[in-house]
Amino acid sequence: MRISTKGRYSLRLLLDLAEQKNNGYIALKDIAERQNISKKYLEQIVTLLNRSDILRANRGYQGGYMLAREPDQYTVGQILRITEGSLCPVACIENDPNPCERSRFCKTLPVWQGLENVINEYLDGITLQTILDACAPADEYCI
Repeated sequence: MRISTKGRYSLRLLLDLAEQKNNGYIALKDIAERQNISKKYLEQIVTLLNRSDILRANRGYQGGYMLAREPDQYTVGQILRITEGSLCPVACIENDPNPCERSRFCKTLPVWQGLENVINEYLDGITLQTILDACAPADEYCI
């Protein structure tokens, strides 16, 4: 499994909004500048995240984005599933029931299912707040 830039940048975008949560709506250009990410690329990510009701958007002069919920309500697993799709390590376990003709007697299937469980448990156990709490307050490069 490899996390794309879309997944990584989505996490950075949401962490930035979590860090700025008391400052109202945050302009995308400000996030782009702080995170050193193209505003155009962030616009694509925001479109994807908006479909999942993760963000609140406000248009106009004081427009921008903010989290729809508190930072402890967003898990890294949830964010990556929105941006990356499946977090399955192999394609044969993406669907339930498993469509693979070998699934009934596949000796490696339990390995992949176990790996998927470990990945999901780990990423679903980390929230935006967990990450923010682990960062030193003065560490501008933490996110």
